[in-house]
Amino acid sequence: MPTQAIIKISNLHRIYYRPDDSILASALRGIDLLIEQGQYVCVMGQSGSGKSTLMNILGCLDRPTKGSYLLDGDDVAHMEDTALSTIRGRRIGFIFQSFNLIPELTIVENVEVPLFYQGVPRAERHARAHAVLDRVELSDRLTHRPGQLSGGQQQRVAIARALVGDPPLLLADEPTGNLDSATGRTILKLLDELHAEGRTIVMVTHDEETAKRSQRIVRLRDGLVESDICQVATPTG
Repeated sequence: MPTQAIIKISNLHRIYYRPDDSILASALRGIDLLIEQGQYVCVMGQSGSGKSTLMNILGCLDRPTKGSYLLDGDDVAHMEDTALSTIRGRRIGFIFQSFNLIPELTIVENVEVPLFYQGVPRAERHARAHAVLDRVELSDRLTHRPGQLSGGQQQRVAIARALVGDPPLLLADEPTGNLDSATGRTILKLLDELHAEGRTIVMVTHDEETAKRSQRIVRLRDGLVESDICQVATPTG
């Protein structure tokens, strides 16, 4: 039985315009990309290649100027903002390089935030946040605030927040970029485990060793796909 595509992009363009409607930049210039459910894909490329723009569109944080984007079969390229917000909350988990935690909230409150916006009742929010924090081995830090944690612990909180809504798709933007190498390996091992459980992961990275852990490397150059290579993943601990 063929695997279902969770991401299908066709002839995707993203053009940024100046106020006078002249073209400022063509960030994406006609990309085609198919990612199957359960794949682990790394996106690479030099600065200005279109990586961030592509990830923003995949995460429904930006819209293409032209072309189509099917997320799990639904055309999200031209959805209204309210529908798009619902898609983001229920189908996509975000992991950022800078963690993006709210410093005034406790760890468990940070993890509950996506569920709050989905209207999940308080008791259920609390239970689900506890469960995912236990999953990332932070059940002893529930009442701490982000500033009281190490960088690696903060990134594990961010991963718990990404997981709390049980999304099928995880988008990770340089998730180890602000971490030392040993802590980074711990985070990558956790992502390996999540992938082994069936999650689809799309990660932006500049690091070749990190990319080797994935099943597939998509390289961008000047807004186009330069290469798209499937490989045997080689986790290194």
